Amino acid sequence: MTSKTLILVCNAHLDPVWLWEWEEGVAETLATFRIAAKFCREYEAFIFCHNEALLYRYVEDYEPDLFEEIRKLIRRGRWKVIGGWFLQPDCNMPSGEALVRQILTGRRYFRDKFNIEPETAVNFDPFGHSRGLVQILKKSGYTSYLFCRPDHRFLDLPDLDFIWVGYDGSEIMAHRPHDHYNSGRGLAVEKIKNWLGQNRQREYGIVLWGIGNHGGGPSREDLEEISELQNEISDREILHGYPEQYFEFLRPKKRTLGRVERDINPFAVGCYTSMQRVKKKYRQLENLYFLTEKLSALATLQGLQTYPKKDLAEALEDMLFGQFHDVLPGSSIRQVEEYAIQRINHGMEILERIKSRAFMSFLSGHTLARENEFPLMIFNPHPHDVHETIIMEFQAPEPNFDEDLFQVPEIKDMDGKIINSQLEKESSNIVIDHRKRVVFKANLNAFSMNRFSCYLKRIPSSNGNKTHTRPSDYKFPLKDGSIWINPDTGLIDKYEINGQQILLPDSGRFLVMDDNADPWGMTVRSFRKEAGKFTLLSAQNAAEFAGVDNGTLPPVRIIEDGAVRTVVEALFGCDQSCLSLRYKVPKYGNELEMEARIYWFEKDKMLKLSFLTGFEDGHCFGEVVYGVEHFNRNGDELVAQRWVGVDSESRGMTFSVINDTTYGLDYNGGELRLSLLRSPAYSGHPVKEGQPIAPQDRFEPRIDQGERHFRFWLNAGMTAARKSEIPVESRIKNEFPICLCSYPSGKGPLLTHGLTVSDPVVQLAAFKISEDGKMLVLRLFEPSGMTRESIVEIPVFDLSFPVRIPAFSIRTIGIDLLSRQIIDLDLMEKRISSIKYNRNG
Repeated sequence: MTSKTLILVCNAHLDPVWLWEWEEGVAETLATFRIAAKFCREYEAFIFCHNEALLYRYVEDYEPDLFEEIRKLIRRGRWKVIGGWFLQPDCNMPSGEALVRQILTGRRYFRDKFNIEPETAVNFDPFGHSRGLVQILKKSGYTSYLFCRPDHRFLDLPDLDFIWVGYDGSEIMAHRPHDHYNSGRGLAVEKIKNWLGQNRQREYGIVLWGIGNHGGGPSREDLEEISELQNEISDREILHGYPEQYFEFLRPKKRTLGRVERDINPFAVGCYTSMQRVKKKYRQLENLYFLTEKLSALATLQGLQTYPKKDLAEALEDMLFGQFHDVLPGSSIRQVEEYAIQRINHGMEILERIKSRAFMSFLSGHTLARENEFPLMIFNPHPHDVHETIIMEFQAPEPNFDEDLFQVPEIKDMDGKIINSQLEKESSNIVIDHRKRVVFKANLNAFSMNRFSCYLKRIPSSNGNKTHTRPSDYKFPLKDGSIWINPDTGLIDKYEINGQQILLPDSGRFLVMDDNADPWGMTVRSFRKEAGKFTLLSAQNAAEFAGVDNGTLPPVRIIEDGAVRTVVEALFGCDQSCLSLRYKVPKYGNELEMEARIYWFEKDKMLKLSFLTGFEDGHCFGEVVYGVEHFNRNGDELVAQRWVGVDSESRGMTFSVINDTTYGLDYNGGELRLSLLRSPAYSGHPVKEGQPIAPQDRFEPRIDQGERHFRFWLNAGMTAARKSEIPVESRIKNEFPICLCSYPSGKGPLLTHGLTVSDPVVQLAAFKISEDGKMLVLRLFEPSGMTRESIVEIPVFDLSFPVRIPAFSIRTIGIDLLSRQIIDLDLMEKRISSIKYNRNG
């Protein structure tokens, strides 16, 4: 008997949405699963494989008899659940914790319905894979990973088989098939023979086959021809099987495999930017979900409410759908874009209601508002104190019609001390002294409700309504340096910290890059060719763009100025597009906020934001899935999450940019360019070189036309400090404290803070009630690359215990709600250690 074996894995790659809407995805799922079950009955040796809990749920909901037949086939070993995730997500842009939930939701479904937990994770179609996945897979119970993209044309690997190594040192076996995941009807044997011809010396192999993309799976023609081939081949056993079988063959050779200590990128680099509207909404949903989950768990522990498990689960599935690898990357049709926004908004509406319920419960114990007091209530969802600029609006009881007097705020902190604040233009446009927007710097206690008291006092209108005039220059002092804005260009001329020039003149340029109608960017690795740039509008055009009645408006102006910050507005244009850029310069500190509102009407172009660092030896790095990637592909399009940085070893300085919605970037020669927008055609797939992607005989809509909004926070300092500070700052910007002018009832006990982690760098990735309802689950992550030891305190349990977290490691800790026992868990909330921590010490 031959020792050589080839495993044939029949699957039916089926996107729930892509070139079709979700209803069609349901219909095709039912048809595909129905025919697969039929062939399992008819062909004795045939095994069908499929992943994605979402599709199984479709069958369970719409054709329960078929679902029951599949359960029987699974028990007989004729149908294999593979992968075990909710669906196949993008594996670069969701946060690490969001991908944990993708796995947790899927694995729980398959365990509950079929008592199955696959050991091989499967992502056939996603366009790249963050290195942070390795630790997630390992700590979720997986031993191996099967993926297809990027293929050999985009990324060299030591072999089809290799050991993938994570940021924390975790290892997992991985395999990249030589010819993707599907096969055309009647072409499966051809694909198998190609593999046999190219891999004669390989002892074990795996071939993926089945009609895919729009379902299909096995065909009778292919099954008959495979059966004939099995009888013909004598020097290799060819078996219908599943991925775990292949990796079981591979396991004895694990020590001989090459090691890959990097991300599995790039491919389809345009997907890091395409369909920004979906990306922005997804980021908002993700941030809101984890913030709301923390509040809900705390309110439950303090006996203020019942944990909203069902509602959170419903919102979570909306988030998981938003991760899908043709939704978040922006490669689907317009109807799917609209449906994705609908699903995301649905999830956000659920979460807003849950969040508000918890927030109101935390008003317990706060006294009634004093006479004329506006209670500014702020909940800090972070397990450490936060010092942040707060912006809040509230409504005065009555409008002030006295034109000689103006109402200005006086804000007191929790100790009754008056703090610096300023009044800025409110969101509404009613020209009367009534609605108020206050800006102030607040010190917020960890994981608790903070109360600030605002009082309005009337002063002469001449002092309350300031007219902002152009200063002799736009040079503003910072805590450790200065920022210069050029009034003739609207760009940053200088950003200097600690005597070091961080940014060179003309930083902050908005560049228009040559691009095409392909939303994937399948045929490119970078977007570096400039097609134009935004420049200041003339005074006449600025007035027209701003919608002011005057015939002219200076394109650069100070529009707000007070004790907290100065706001400079600059108006730009390029071809068919315009943008409003606001620089928010602090009166104390080094952080510069840039808020861009872009009206984008270019087609087949990309928009980038450029920063020219003064670092001759600059090195670019950025946040990725549960890790930090140090980029070494100068000029290529890269992917990062909430922040990117550039450091200089010779200067010992680091420049960073935090964002609220972007993922793509490139870096070359000291210049950092963030990718903001692309405007390709919907699902514009390049087919033939030289052939236009979009039709040339009609109007064809482009993605991301119209108004888009971005916020960036620039900062710089000594590298030793900044590498720990940046992750903390980005976390606060994205999971911002909840602010509301709200009036307590005066009833109930005053609540203590919910949780503290002594080292603020340690990230509280999750604070939730376990899936079985029996434990409080804390997930901690070390984001700076240094081993950290910290003390966790949970006053509601009267617990205090030490934790040690190695560099880039995830630690999951469970606390039994009845016994208060503290145990280590894996990411699936299973016990991995019976060692107890010392309580209260």
